[in-house]
Amino acid sequence: MADQSRLQALSGAGVSVWIDSLSREMLHSGALAALMSDDAVVGVTSNPTIFQKALAEGDLYDEQLREVAATTDDAVAIFFALAMDDIRAACDLMRPAWERTDGVDGYVSLEVDPTLAYERERTFEQAVRFSKEVDRPNLYVKIPATEPGLGAIEDCIAKGVSINVTLIFSLERYAAVAEAYLRGLERLVAGGGDPRKVLSVASFFVSRVDTEADRRLEALGRTDLQGKLAVANAKLAYRHYLDVFGDGRWAYLAGKGARPQRCLWASTSAKNPAYRDVIYVEELIGPDTVNTMPLETVRAFQNHGEVKAGSLMEGIDEANGLLADLAAAGVDYDDVVATLEAEGVQKFADSFAELLDGIRAKVGSLAAA
Repeated sequence: MADQSRLQALSGAGVSVWIDSLSREMLHSGALAALMSDDAVVGVTSNPTIFQKALAEGDLYDEQLREVAATTDDAVAIFFALAMDDIRAACDLMRPAWERTDGVDGYVSLEVDPTLAYERERTFEQAVRFSKEVDRPNLYVKIPATEPGLGAIEDCIAKGVSINVTLIFSLERYAAVAEAYLRGLERLVAGGGDPRKVLSVASFFVSRVDTEADRRLEALGRTDLQGKLAVANAKLAYRHYLDVFGDGRWAYLAGKGARPQRCLWASTSAKNPAYRDVIYVEELIGPDTVNTMPLETVRAFQNHGEVKAGSLMEGIDEANGLLADLAAAGVDYDDVVATLEAEGVQKFADSFAELLDGIRAKVGSLAAA
């Protein structure tokens, strides 16, 4: 038997490897299929920024763009028409992984319109519509974990729509996300629904936490505490995950066939060149977790990553101690995570606006040609 690759070993340690980008070129060229076979990739999270780049640089979308633009001039509708074709194709490609893992992996994520981040009802309605239109059992609809988003997440789970909860930064908000999942499942079961068919992941954004905390620590002259909060935050979140999905309330739902809402580590490329480029993979290894990586992190880990099995469960006391040390140093954790959530929502909306401008420009250039 051939030696395991580093990412296969990571997968063996309980971490599902996902890739954080999708484009038609990745589908047509076989690049996504190669990531699945060579790099143990069993999931995809799509990204408007990647889509915009693919749309601007290539011609793979041109024919469909002409067809859709002939029926509507709504750039949002055009984007989702194009994106859903890619999502369906990726879902079909990932279907064997979905079947092999009994519906735990093999998912492709499609994000709701980011401008709806603070609108519960419209987010819920769009998520249900996406689920119906994509019509694949291995679709995750991405909903941001804003306060209004929590209600939409619960409503979607109760309706049987699988959700990737995105943009989680704080431990308090993560607890609310897990609660929304449980409440949604309880409503689903009470209504006679089958909880085996609805799953969720809770996506913690990792590297950005260090970026924001480090900036504040630099100003306070406490560089000794830099580069520690992101990993500590994730470890404390996983500790909560083990508590929530190990108690009696969960046992009842598990008895009905429900599956835990796994923690997903997102934004896992190291933004600070002083840090090891695979730190947010190596330090967050634990059973029943997901790490969604950009391509460069996949490549870096295959080249020199170390599989430190169980690293996620180590140093919990130190993680709690770090929060106390940060507070004593003058770093307000609650303000750090609130700032990151607000910035994250804005960045998603800005990226989406750029994407729509790109679609309008492309439609214009195709019409002129």
